Amino acid sequence: MSSVSALPLNTSSNTSVRERVTPQEWEVRVKLAAAYRLAAQLRFTDHIYTHFSARVPGPEEHFLINAFGLLFDEISASNLVKVDIDGTIVDDPIGLGINYAGYVIHSAIHGARPDLQAVLHTHTRDGIAVSAQKDGLLPISQHAIGFSGRVAYHGYEGVALDLDERVRLVADLGDKSVMILRNHGLLTGGISVEHAFQQLHGLERACTIQVAAQAAGNAELVYPPAAVIAKVEQQAKAHASGDGPGVARHWNALIRQLERTDTDYKL
Repeated sequence: MSSVSALPLNTSSNTSVRERVTPQEWEVRVKLAAAYRLAAQLRFTDHIYTHFSARVPGPEEHFLINAFGLLFDEISASNLVKVDIDGTIVDDPIGLGINYAGYVIHSAIHGARPDLQAVLHTHTRDGIAVSAQKDGLLPISQHAIGFSGRVAYHGYEGVALDLDERVRLVADLGDKSVMILRNHGLLTGGISVEHAFQQLHGLERACTIQVAAQAAGNAELVYPPAAVIAKVEQQAKAHASGDGPGVARHWNALIRQLERTDTDYKL
């Protein structure tokens, strides 16, 4: 896959990334790097080919994304690449550029949905398996029912290298923050990195449960009554906005888990 590259700005040996960005940007960098490391720990990765992004606080339409070529467990706050909506690389600390398909997908959503501060995209085995099923995510588990009525679908158009796909991607997403990309993978957005990751964690789990249930072959699946699905859908909506205490509780537990073995994401 192609990449976009540019010379980094202000990268003299005596100026660190932390020194040349605002405290607010550094905080987002640390959280996004943690999300990459957590995804590696949870095996939500596809070698070097998927991407998470987060909007940079401030008036400029800049977002952060991974340098193309690094594994998720190599991402740190200092090596994230800053790019604008038009594809101009603002700061590339290690000079690797970015995955162009990642730019197409993430610029589309950041450009159209200022409410979504972070966008996470995966190519996991179970996520892609569900994306290839005509009926998509089935309401057969508590995890899946929590997404009932909240999942958008986008048809596969090939590797996302065509800028005009952004219009259709945004149209299909609508006002939702969770999307299944047909024959491709999963995508979640959030009002923060923490919120987007909570949604991704739950969606990945729902897909894994579905694939496991279907692996039984001819065993008939049990679907809860419509009234129960509607009840859980309403219960889940109360927590779906991302501004409640549940997001911080979930994220803080993940960070404790991560930091038992890895604190380099903060560098």
